[in-house]
Amino acid sequence: MNHIIRINVVSVLYALFIFIPIELMLNVYRISRVTGWEIKTVNNLNVIVLMVDIILGTAIFYLLTAKWLGRSKLNYINIILWIPFFILFVYIFSLLFPITNGGDDPNPVTGLIAIGALFLYPIYILFINLISMSIDNN
Repeated sequence: MNHIIRINVVSVLYALFIFIPIELMLNVYRISRVTGWEIKTVNNLNVIVLMVDIILGTAIFYLLTAKWLGRSKLNYINIILWIPFFILFVYIFSLLFPITNGGDDPNPVTGLIAIGALFLYPIYILFINLISMSIDNN
């Protein structure tokens, strides 16, 4: 039972680490309007957050999978289990922060980038699981 709880915690973290950059990318106009920053500044901040998220997330997930979850084949369920948590995060965010200004709508291309990122994310999770389980952690 303890291993299942750990897998769920890691899945929540996986969902959170993809949720933050996607929401920042989709809400560029809203962040610009609320803070008064230029669009270029918000986009630069988003790139910085994305890079930190990728580097920090990879290190955290490698360590959690290698040390905390061990070498169980059950860890591969994280490839799918993060999806319900991601949907829950998006739903809660949309309830707490609805788009009330028409100018805050994201560009259509931003949605395509988000869809591409969501399709590649399970491959990223698989890669982290493979690496953390293949390297001897003694």
